[in-house]
Amino acid sequence: MSALRHGPSHGDTGLQPERTDLAWGRTTLSMVVAAAVFLRWLPHHGWFVGTLVGTAILTATAINFTRKIRFHRAVHGINQEHMPPDVASTAAVAASVVILSLLGIHTVLFLPLNP
Repeated sequence: MSALRHGPSHGDTGLQPERTDLAWGRTTLSMVVAAAVFLRWLPHHGWFVGTLVGTAILTATAINFTRKIRFHRAVHGINQEHMPPDVASTAAVAASVVILSLLGIHTVLFLPLNP
């Protein structure tokens, strides 16, 4: 977060770009926690759980690597008084969550339990 303090400035007294960046950080943490939970399934459901872990970690990594870009875009949008919504990032994370949900349901319902 210290790198963002030295980034571009804006006149938003509500600190919206910072709050949005923190929300993306919490989303990253949630994906890492989901991956850790999926790791607990590994002894019970086998190698397929690696797909869930990989998807969660890939999503968390992608979110974390693009946070700075989104922050700078938001600051620029505030300064220009025109900021289009970031539909692509939101849709990508939503799609990842749906895929993780479907894979998790498939794992629990259809994969046999290892003794």
